[in-house]
Amino acid sequence: MPLPCNLVVLLSGSGSNLQAMIDAFSHRDSPVCIRAVISNRADAFGLERARAAGIETRVLDHAGYDGREAFDQALMALIDGFEPTLVALAGFMRILTPGFVRHYHGRLLNIHPSLLPRHKGLHTHKRALEAGDTEHGCSVHFVTEELDGGPLVVQAAVAVQADDTPETLAGRVHAQEHQIYPLAVRWFAEGRLCLGSHGVSFDGQPLAASGHLIRP
Repeated sequence: MPLPCNLVVLLSGSGSNLQAMIDAFSHRDSPVCIRAVISNRADAFGLERARAAGIETRVLDHAGYDGREAFDQALMALIDGFEPTLVALAGFMRILTPGFVRHYHGRLLNIHPSLLPRHKGLHTHKRALEAGDTEHGCSVHFVTEELDGGPLVVQAAVAVQADDTPETLAGRVHAQEHQIYPLAVRWFAEGRLCLGSHGVSFDGQPLAASGHLIRP
């Protein structure tokens, strides 16, 4: 039986996507072992979720470092101590340095609350409504040096309702995040998903630039 995929999760907030992973991978035969959860904020509720599940936690406060480079160097050393196969960003509110991204090339995933390449950055639900989008959603992608611009793995789309607010739309999008992020991690752990020199492949075949698209 192959060894499980060692996963390290980085977060800054409530950790609802972490909880989805805990729920998905807590069984004995899981292909994923969540080795550690690391936060740059000691008050992140995601740390409590991890502790409740018996997962090791670490806090690395960025305020204690002189600039992004120094913080990211310390963060890499901390992450690598857990021998990760994969690193997942789950609401980690830091812009990562190119050196960090290169260090984890092909084994660094992120989830973003929009149908990339639309609405990169923050306040995506409000921006989707202001743009008059009829469809919104979330995307899992490999991380590259381009902010929210790495190759797509899987997206989930939801219809925008006429009476939606940013909060109601966010609620439906979050529900889909909790489905597709564990799915993408599982694909990686099972060896079905990888990022190579020619882009993303899935089951040995090139994946379309838009990734898998799921419409619940």
